[in-house]
Amino acid sequence: MDADKAKMFRVDILVMLIDDQAIVGKLVQTMLSEHTDISFHYCHNPENAIAEALNIMPTVILLDLLMPNISGLELLKSIRQNPITHEIPVIMLSSEDEPRTKVQAFESGANDYLVKLPDKIELVARLRYHSKAFVHKLQRDKVFEALQKAQAELEKQNIELLRLSQLDGMTEIANRRYFDECIIIEMKRSVRNQQPLSVIMLDVDHFKRYNDTYGHLQGDDCLRKIPAIIKKQLHRPADLIARYGGEEFVLLLPETDLDGAKIIAESICLAIFNAKIPHGSSTTSNYVTVSLGVTSGLPNNTDTPEQWLKQADEMLYQAKASGRNQMQACAIKSQ
Repeated sequence: MDADKAKMFRVDILVMLIDDQAIVGKLVQTMLSEHTDISFHYCHNPENAIAEALNIMPTVILLDLLMPNISGLELLKSIRQNPITHEIPVIMLSSEDEPRTKVQAFESGANDYLVKLPDKIELVARLRYHSKAFVHKLQRDKVFEALQKAQAELEKQNIELLRLSQLDGMTEIANRRYFDECIIIEMKRSVRNQQPLSVIMLDVDHFKRYNDTYGHLQGDDCLRKIPAIIKKQLHRPADLIARYGGEEFVLLLPETDLDGAKIIAESICLAIFNAKIPHGSSTTSNYVTVSLGVTSGLPNNTDTPEQWLKQADEMLYQAKASGRNQMQACAIKSQ
């Protein structure tokens, strides 16, 4: 609710009378004077009515039907067209009791119609009814607006919590739990679409020695650099990199056959070597290197993620056994 509407949010009744006849204003004021919860404002110039209404924000308007220069119906339409006053209840006052006139008033946006001057008890009752209904609506709107804001904030927080639950805190890439969920989904999709799937396991060579030499803080920094380099070798939104544990990473490549996965693995291996991250205690190179295991194929309904990961891990072990800083690959051996 904006500042202007906030002015309207009150329990007391504020009646605004728009009538060019001062005697009518005086009579209405007298009729309402004994009611302490009702405040009264008289506007004798209808041309100033909108400005005065915006200034005082009445909870109900009494509007004369017949006035010089501008008719009550024209002014009513202006009240309804103004974004600040358009919901304020308007009771039309008229000396006419013709049904056709009443219909015109209601069609123009009047909430009620009284032949002036009405009985005091009836006038007060109608003013109370329309004013309180208006205030209650403002209260409901305020509560609804607050509820919407709370729901939007909760949704935002839930999305952020979900995002954080899927990320590895240090490297800010997908964590193992999220990877485990994704590989199940992608295996089912590959079976359904009859498209190949590839998995790459990657391990930083001699990382324990790196930590022992440079310290854990620099080791953590190294682990943040590795996925940043890997991401530059991936060119499709569906490709996923996750931290699998410690210095080990895993890649999930949907719709990628063995040849394509080998090209990606080789480019990752070369890119990390070319980054020239110093590793003085490595027995493989003066720089940080990685070993990669690749497996690929067309999953079937009996395949399990564990089976694919186990085979990629076996290829990773072969890469290490063959001297590190390389990749080894094979097609998936289905059960």
